[in-house]
Amino acid sequence: MASFDQKLAMAKRCSHEGAVAGAKAAVLATIATAIPTMASARMLPWARAHLNHTAQALIVSTVAGAAYFIVADKTILKTARKNSFNNNTTPA
Repeated sequence: MASFDQKLAMAKRCSHEGAVAGAKAAVLATIATAIPTMASARMLPWARAHLNHTAQALIVSTVAGAAYFIVADKTILKTARKNSFNNNTTPA
C-alpha cells in the first residue's frame, strides 16, 4: 500500500509542476501575443478593418491556451520520465 501512496503522491507532484509551468508559459504567451496584436489592430489598415475586439481576444486566448497545454504536457512527461528512471534503479 505504501508503494501505491508513493506513486499517487508522485503523480500529484508531477501534475502540479506541469500546471505551474503551464500557467507561467500562458502568462508569458499572453503578454508576447497581446502587444503585437493590439498594436497591429491600431496601426495596420487591414487589421483595423477586420479585427474587432472579439477577434483580438480570440487570438490572444488561443495562443495562451496552446502554450499552457504544450508546456504542461511536456513538463509532466519530463518529470514522469525522470521519476521512472529513478525508480528503475532500485532492486525489486
